Amino acid sequence: MRATDLKQHLSPVRIWFEKQGWEPLPFQTRTWDAYLNGRSGLIQVPTGSGKTYAAVMGPIARMLQTSNEQSGVRLLYITPLRALSRDLAVALKQPIEAMGWPLRVGIRNGDTPSAERSRQLRKPPEILITTPESLCVLLACRHCEALFNTLETVILDEWHELIGSKRGIQAELALSWLRQQRPEMQTWAISATIGNLEESARHALGEGGEPCLITGAPQRGLNVTSILPDSIDGFPWGGHLGLRRYEDLVGQLEPGISTLLFTNTRNQAERWFQCLRYACPEMDGLLALHHSALDRSEREAIEASVKAGSMLWVVCTSSLDLGVDFQPVERVVQIGSPKNLARLLQRAGRSAHLPGGTSQVLFMPTNALELLELSAVRRGLDNGMVEERRPPREPLDVLLQHLTTLACGPGFKPSETLEAIRGTSSFRTLEQSTWDWCLRFLEHGGDCLGAYPRYRKLESTEDGRFVVRDNAIARLHRLNIGTITSAPSIRVRFVRGSVLGHVEETFISQLKPKDVFFFAGRQLEFVRLREMTAYVKSSTRKSTAVPAWAGGQMSLSDLLTHHLREEVARAARGDLDSPELKALEPLFERQMDLSTLPLSEQLLIETCRTREGMHLYAFPFEGRFVHEGLGFLWATRLTRHHRGTITVSVNDYGFELLAPRGYPMDDLIEEHLEDLLDDSDLEADLEEALNLSELCRRRFRSIAQVAGLLVQGFPGQSKSTGQLQISGSLLWEVFNKHEPGNLLIRQAQQEVLQEQLELPRLRSALQRMRRGETLHCPTPRPTPLAFPLLVERLNNRMSNESVLERILRMQADALKNEQ
Repeated sequence: MRATDLKQHLSPVRIWFEKQGWEPLPFQTRTWDAYLNGRSGLIQVPTGSGKTYAAVMGPIARMLQTSNEQSGVRLLYITPLRALSRDLAVALKQPIEAMGWPLRVGIRNGDTPSAERSRQLRKPPEILITTPESLCVLLACRHCEALFNTLETVILDEWHELIGSKRGIQAELALSWLRQQRPEMQTWAISATIGNLEESARHALGEGGEPCLITGAPQRGLNVTSILPDSIDGFPWGGHLGLRRYEDLVGQLEPGISTLLFTNTRNQAERWFQCLRYACPEMDGLLALHHSALDRSEREAIEASVKAGSMLWVVCTSSLDLGVDFQPVERVVQIGSPKNLARLLQRAGRSAHLPGGTSQVLFMPTNALELLELSAVRRGLDNGMVEERRPPREPLDVLLQHLTTLACGPGFKPSETLEAIRGTSSFRTLEQSTWDWCLRFLEHGGDCLGAYPRYRKLESTEDGRFVVRDNAIARLHRLNIGTITSAPSIRVRFVRGSVLGHVEETFISQLKPKDVFFFAGRQLEFVRLREMTAYVKSSTRKSTAVPAWAGGQMSLSDLLTHHLREEVARAARGDLDSPELKALEPLFERQMDLSTLPLSEQLLIETCRTREGMHLYAFPFEGRFVHEGLGFLWATRLTRHHRGTITVSVNDYGFELLAPRGYPMDDLIEEHLEDLLDDSDLEADLEEALNLSELCRRRFRSIAQVAGLLVQGFPGQSKSTGQLQISGSLLWEVFNKHEPGNLLIRQAQQEVLQEQLELPRLRSALQRMRRGETLHCPTPRPTPLAFPLLVERLNNRMSNESVLERILRMQADALKNEQ
């Protein structure tokens, strides 16, 4: 498009910007020009820089210049969170209403009332904001071809959040169908924190064409300050929430400054909210709790209060990570290590949420060694590093769900649909035999489910399309669309009153009537459980019981583990050049007195004998999940050379093997180190070490849910965890016995190895350790690096003595031994 035409198209947009007193940023104008010249691409700029207007103003400018007599959606905006939809709608309506542009904005997600949904189908808005799941529900309706017949543009918001998961694959497949209908459709993805830009762009835009990558927004300032302890006693803790040092945090908080306090888990958020509420009674009415298990209406009320400036402190989780615009927020607190660079950047962007703003982050360590992690985070950010996001490769459960979705809607022709699906980056190498297996599985139930009508979903029509004719199958499929599979949740509701949120069934099943627990910032007494709803009432009785949710543990990213090893090496050389390393100097000195600190290419192994038995501590600094695989792998290989019972405990820094007192650990390390670091028979050894079959069985349950083999049922008829487990186990046994080559069984095995055990990282770690030097240091007692591993094991042991009491006793014993 010529420069004069570009200027004419963008004239309404520039007029609105001028009325706001704004000057478009260079990256915004580059995006508009690229869009109006027919390009698709990816925008990566810091949070709060103006990404949304960069992405939407080009499509809006074209819509204003070209009238469309047909009714239908012209701009589809896909966002990962429902909560973002409201903010996006407000941001888009602001220029539209101010300038009187003839465009309508609609929201379509699980919260949209049925009357509004019907209205959208009769008279579609030009701009529709939705989620991947709601888009797929629309594709599963017969009228979707007419709805998207005028589609010109798709925008994928927060693409860094979607790409690393099956939700991103779900979006890719949905876009492949849209491109099949509208070949000229343009796609733009928006991201803030992603390391592999070109690969991410290909997954968003498909394999055809060269993506336009837009970067270069003004850099936002980031000021990270750690709450440093007055003294490091030499023995860092692990496995607790840091609540005993709440006074240090309270002393740093200012009542008049709007602050988001991020924790890594919902359980941790509940406990910190409870702690701050008692510690700061003057903040009553100004302190709130926000996480995804709370009821939507309560979350929305808190978000509105933060925006209005009437709620000053909010304890939250990743539920507020993404692009909700909180301009009043001046400071962010990160409680505990963020575990990766991108997460801290994303959370930091919640403060000073405007172009050129400087984010203020206060870091509250929950144990001493987290200061080491923050020093590594600081170094990584200074180097401009951020993690890459790798999507799952050819997840067939998502493909099976997508094909069923299309069959519930307009139907699909196999050859044309295969071509469209191979146009996605995730399925570009999909083999014909795999495709044929998927069609046979959906049409005939595969090799062993053909006797059951509910598994024979597809039927062919005279024109060669596959459709779902059974209305019951179609209704059930639409209700179960999605790739997020979690344990069935129990709604928590006052006996006479409102819904508070939801907790997992496993937690509620452990409660008896009159038991008291803490949830949604309230002390609650359990009354009864009826039809997947837990009825409660307020209580003044105190309790320390707080619900725990699955998936709470995070592991260090591979990029951060690299920087962590570099920080340890700096400490070994005495190069303490950050505030966190300086604060840890006494701990490093005690570590050097008892053992040593490894350089980045060295592996430190410590062995010592205590009353408990013979301990081996290894410190690869590779993250919890890699250490879990390494720990069990080493335990299995050691017991081949000398039989014995070995207990494994792990954390992000290393792992502990605990054997009986007479076990010859030192001799075995010296004689068989090469075997311990060997990666040639890794999968077979992991199978022996970890009972992979049981891990795969558990993973298969979630795959079967996504693929549509297991369904939660109609509303009010949801299956319990036990029912899903039985159904999943039965299918697992049937496939293993009668169809051992079933591709979903193979997918479960691959997901366990690649994602759960992180096999590529584990193999890479073994190779790195084999190339480097190994330092074997026998020690008289556990060192400061080993102490958190002791605490990790204590947390999982039954005793009439609390973990805190045991740690204090062990600290006292250690100090006594030194004197």
